[in-house]
Amino acid sequence: MLKPAANGPAVIACNTCRLSDDMRENDDGQRGGALLVEALRRIQASDPAYADVAVEEMPCLFACQSFCTVHVRCPGKVGYVMGKFAPDDDAARAILDYARVYADSDWGQVPYKQWPQGVKGHFLTRTPPEGFIVE
Repeated sequence: MLKPAANGPAVIACNTCRLSDDMRENDDGQRGGALLVEALRRIQASDPAYADVAVEEMPCLFACQSFCTVHVRCPGKVGYVMGKFAPDDDAARAILDYARVYADSDWGQVPYKQWPQGVKGHFLTRTPPEGFIVE
């Protein structure tokens, strides 16, 4: 079932992702995706610079081989799925920093030199916006 979501820049995190390649959850029974959602919300709340980027969650982005995945999207822009993050504040800050420069881009392409170090090597796919493909 679908539910309404933010209609602007957003980071959608898989809340059911594994903790790592080897572990489904931590010793307290928390999945990596749920921990990453908590970190994203904690970092977002700590800095007003992230206020324009929605942090949302949903079960399973179907990227199970790439634990702790997120989808960065904005209407009319190419979207990106990234994964294999540690579910911690450093990863959350890098994701939100990327989402900010992504939101400011014309159509979703961010020059590599503007990528935060913490997102490099984490990109899995890019998705065209509805009604468009990339030339």
